[in-house]
Amino acid sequence: MRRVGFIVYPGFSPMGFAVSTAFEVANLQMPERAYDVHMVSPSGGPVRTSQGFSVHTEAFAGEHYDLLVVGGSMESASPELVDFVRQAPAYCRRIASVCVAAFVLAEAGLLDGRRATTHWSRARELRERYPKVKVEEDRIFISDGPVWTSAGMTAGIDLALAMIEEDLGRDVARSSARKLVLYHRRAGGQSQFSSLLELEPRSDRIQSVLTYARRNLDSRLGVEELAEVAHLSPRQFSRAFQNETGQTPAKAVEHLRLEAARAMMEDTRHSIDMVAQLTGFADRDRMRRAFVRTYGQPPQVIRRQSRGADEAAFAEEVA
Repeated sequence: MRRVGFIVYPGFSPMGFAVSTAFEVANLQMPERAYDVHMVSPSGGPVRTSQGFSVHTEAFAGEHYDLLVVGGSMESASPELVDFVRQAPAYCRRIASVCVAAFVLAEAGLLDGRRATTHWSRARELRERYPKVKVEEDRIFISDGPVWTSAGMTAGIDLALAMIEEDLGRDVARSSARKLVLYHRRAGGQSQFSSLLELEPRSDRIQSVLTYARRNLDSRLGVEELAEVAHLSPRQFSRAFQNETGQTPAKAVEHLRLEAARAMMEDTRHSIDMVAQLTGFADRDRMRRAFVRTYGQPPQVIRRQSRGADEAAFAEEVA
């Protein structure tokens, strides 16, 4: 059984407990419990959360942990906690942070020379305070060796599901996601932002067009087709769409295609040609140009980074 410790300290956000629930749900999918979950703190006893209620914790012990998770807090970590985290790799196989808890790992020196992420609103601060950390602010979660970091609180659930998949297999992770009423975990490299959220259309008419586009990415999705969904003439539609979203229909559709293609690249085994076809790019060259223009990297590199594939597999994919 894998021993999992959730490090709780003053100001801990209760939302972080949702991460521990993923491991609890995974246990329900197995004939025997796979995870033994503990709430721990430097001194043990009650620890006050950001909402004012307290959580009972066990004192840090010298026992081996398969995983230690540092939850996000509204308060700074004590020197005692940072020192404990600094020494943690000596007796745990993996250590992870949720949201702004990446600052605790960084202060302990565990992120030096490693790729890491945190909540987008604090990413620049993390980069400036800890220049040895390779901060990637537009990531849901990152696994760099035995150290894992996640973005906002809900991204911690995606991180937990990825760990469950690593430990127990994809089927258990998918089943756990369904039990949590999630479609499935988001891939680690997926953006912290959604194209639909960024567009923020004001009317139901334009929102319905975007929903239609996302569900029909393999179609051409020209202005005429989208205007018909909106029950407007192409000219009226183009003007209304740009007024509400600040983008042309073509640019918005490209962003939706890119978002879907990136998720497929990271979370499926489809070939690049198949991903391009399913997301409406028509061919891999057109998709590659869009990836480089938007993400600064071709799709092959994003897939390799997401999965940690070895160099031989990467060379085969490029060929």
